[in-house]
Amino acid sequence: MKQMEISEKAPAKLNFSLDTPFRHQNGEPEWKMVMIAVDLADYVHIKTLPDSREITVSTNSGFLPSDQRNLAYQAAKVLRDHYCINEGVEIVIDKNIPVAAGMGGGSSDAAAVLRGLNRLWDLGLTKAQLAKIGLEIDSDVPFCVYSEPALVTGKGEIVTPIGPLPPLKIVIAKPRDSVSTPSILRRINYGKITHQDVDGVVAAIKAGNYEQMVTKMGNTLEAITAERHPDILRIKQKMLKFGCDAAQMSGSGPTVFGISQKSSRIQHIYNSLRGFCHEVYVVTPYNLDKQNTCLK
Repeated sequence: MKQMEISEKAPAKLNFSLDTPFRHQNGEPEWKMVMIAVDLADYVHIKTLPDSREITVSTNSGFLPSDQRNLAYQAAKVLRDHYCINEGVEIVIDKNIPVAAGMGGGSSDAAAVLRGLNRLWDLGLTKAQLAKIGLEIDSDVPFCVYSEPALVTGKGEIVTPIGPLPPLKIVIAKPRDSVSTPSILRRINYGKITHQDVDGVVAAIKAGNYEQMVTKMGNTLEAITAERHPDILRIKQKMLKFGCDAAQMSGSGPTVFGISQKSSRIQHIYNSLRGFCHEVYVVTPYNLDKQNTCLK
């Protein structure tokens, strides 16, 4: 077999709306979310190893495991096992997405491996099929397979694209704290949480109604994470004070993002936050489906 290579972009994700209606009997949350991809991304380089069975992962980040704990490693192994592929894989990840930030970096890397190996191994799998496999790795992987604005339901595996967002810019700030998603999910009290109008956000996006979208956005997990990480609310309040139309935590945190339709205002907010927060970025919404993959 011939050695082949492919490079995949792995965009970060943000939750414009996040709700969990109930917990399944096995303890896993049911999700109802509006998720988007942004142009802050990792780059995943994948090479097939026809004369080996080894899966290797290397990264420019000292914070990530390079063994079976890495989600990209798991993605390669799961897909290989599903389709009885008899060759190894070399994965090199250029990390740009903050780690343990609620932005889906590891899940997006895993999704990039699924997409890349689907092409290299000529499996012909649809996005929906890749998303179903991705759920075996992590609940964010199915969305990251698509990486376009979508309603995400079920345990994360039902991804329904909803079309482009109204024009906007996004400022992202990550506090120094790292958050363990499982620990946050264990603390959900379904009798006390505030549910979100996810359908309202979907309707606003489909109508191209920015003002309506802003009023409907929210994250059910924000109050839970902010109890232990008060910087989340401090950053949110600063974003709103500086002029964001909406600001909220993404995923299980601790990353906070704010939106505006005015680039100059976003730049002002970015400059104002730089002295307060360790990692700050200005990004735009991203649709992976409209991009090209580099195949060698």
